[in-house]
Amino acid sequence: MTKKYDVVGIGNAIVDILTHVEDGFLAEQKLAKGSMQLFDEAAAAELYEKLGQAIECSGGSAANTVAGLASMGSKSAFIGKVRDDQLGRIFRHDITSLGADFTTSNATWGPATALCQVLVTPDAERTMCTYLGACVNLTEEDIDEEMIRNASITYLEGYLWDPEEAKKAFRKAIAIAHDAGQKTSLSLSDPFCVDRHREEFLSLTRDDIDILFANEEELLMLFDTRDLNTALAAVKEHCEIAAITRGAKGCVVTYNSETIEVSGRRVSNLVDTTGAGDLFAAGFLHGYVSGADMATCGSMGNLIASEVISHMGARPDIDLKAFLDQNMGTSGEVN
Repeated sequence: MTKKYDVVGIGNAIVDILTHVEDGFLAEQKLAKGSMQLFDEAAAAELYEKLGQAIECSGGSAANTVAGLASMGSKSAFIGKVRDDQLGRIFRHDITSLGADFTTSNATWGPATALCQVLVTPDAERTMCTYLGACVNLTEEDIDEEMIRNASITYLEGYLWDPEEAKKAFRKAIAIAHDAGQKTSLSLSDPFCVDRHREEFLSLTRDDIDILFANEEELLMLFDTRDLNTALAAVKEHCEIAAITRGAKGCVVTYNSETIEVSGRRVSNLVDTTGAGDLFAAGFLHGYVSGADMATCGSMGNLIASEVISHMGARPDIDLKAFLDQNMGTSGEVN
């Protein structure tokens, strides 16, 4: 039976504020280059006042993946929490304008909609200053049971594995998906998430997750090793599929007992690495729900990631469906 959705993503609903800065600005603000730091509302507002021209658009890891899927033509939806404020309206407009469904009700009290100020230096490195606001207040009540039951894959964002209520929401979604015979997927999101939640992530990937996304460093941390082959052997015992990104080297996909290496793509116009992992997951999942083999899924992930890092921001800057069509060979493989 055809499902209403290919993928439903659950995660932080954040508005990204993207701007170019010089290295000296980071030094003046005492910000470690390449880091992600949590700010309170007052500190975020103070930094905002010091920024120059900026782009404001909906963001958040799982939301970026959902937006990428929608741009490629996959039927997608997002579950996440925003406040009934200006940034909340920006988030809802942006993600739905790409064709994704977003029906989670607005919070009418409590903290403001979350924002992430992404400071991009001339070398394309990103430094993120994040105010989490309303997005961490996701609860079990926000999980739309019919939406999860009618999705081939439920995709979860590791960044949201902090608040206890959000964990309950994730576990509820996992239970609904598996009860309906559907797949679950998790992105480990960031090494600091793995460092904080290693034991819980190990349990999740072993018992509850079918498709895992991670970069190489996150995978090594998860299995407490510095040897990639050891980590790949371990992840095969945990989940059906793991897609591990390795930057310019491409990715490695494990599928049951197989290990598939997929070469990276040369990018001559690197602008901003924000969202590379999120859009890799979008390309991979689009290939998966389209019935592609694992190598092609990995190639599609690499292709879409290479496009997003060629412009500012983590959202599609072009029609990804047309871009994919232009770069696919007649045999269904990526050129």
